[in-house]
Amino acid sequence: MKEITVISGKGGTGKTTVTAAFAGLCDAVLADCDVDASDLPLLLDPVIEKKESFIGSKVVVKNEELCTSCGECRKACRFNSIDESLTVIREKCEGCGACTLVCPVNALTLEERITGEVFLSATRFGPLVHAELFMGEEASGKLVTRVREVALSVAEESGKDLILVDGSPGIGCPVIASLVGTSLVVLVSEPTRSGMYDLDRIHQVIDHFSLKCCVLINKYDLSTEIAQEIETWCQERKIPVVGRLPYDTQVIHAMDRGLTLTELDNELSENVEGIWKTIWNLDQK
Repeated sequence: MKEITVISGKGGTGKTTVTAAFAGLCDAVLADCDVDASDLPLLLDPVIEKKESFIGSKVVVKNEELCTSCGECRKACRFNSIDESLTVIREKCEGCGACTLVCPVNALTLEERITGEVFLSATRFGPLVHAELFMGEEASGKLVTRVREVALSVAEESGKDLILVDGSPGIGCPVIASLVGTSLVVLVSEPTRSGMYDLDRIHQVIDHFSLKCCVLINKYDLSTEIAQEIETWCQERKIPVVGRLPYDTQVIHAMDRGLTLTELDNELSENVEGIWKTIWNLDQK
């Protein structure tokens, strides 16, 4: 089973746009692991076939009949999730369970909390696994892991040998959950100073996990000078640069119509197809 993950060190580089374009060029199970702000469904117009609740954390529940208002729970809580009236503030509760240990009458218990949902949908490019993390909830890394587990199961059941992942931006826990164990990482960068800085940061994460990677420079003509600096940076680290994509307003118009780059009949779509072939050949080595 091959798993190609498209990520970026920062938001706004065009990661999801590129992933959606690649989706039209391969026979894969698609997985949107940007669970905090899932955008791939906006382009692929999915029809939800299955849905499951995701339990990402626990929260304390108080039995008012047992509570003697001794206040020991409030003293033990380090997250200020129990107020002066000894009411549990669910939004602040981290589910650590310290209060349940000190309660002399066992009035406090930990209960599982549903923090999101995972969806299996049908799209014009094949099955898509995506998720929604509920507002204000945490444990997005665990939700990313669940998305990947479902995608793997779907791939095995449908006989597909490739999973194409739209990863999370940044370098945090959701990104690590998107990356670990993947076959090849495609880093989408942009020719800006912040883009270069974030490219270096995410590469340090990839290097830590000894993952194979390549770089795609998007909107390279915004600054050909910095684009060249990125290529030099890649050469020094022996990272393949699989291609460059220009800034093109046709992309914006395509997005407005719900189309991917490879659904356009122009030079840009041919460029994307060539980049995908390079990536695919790189993954076979």
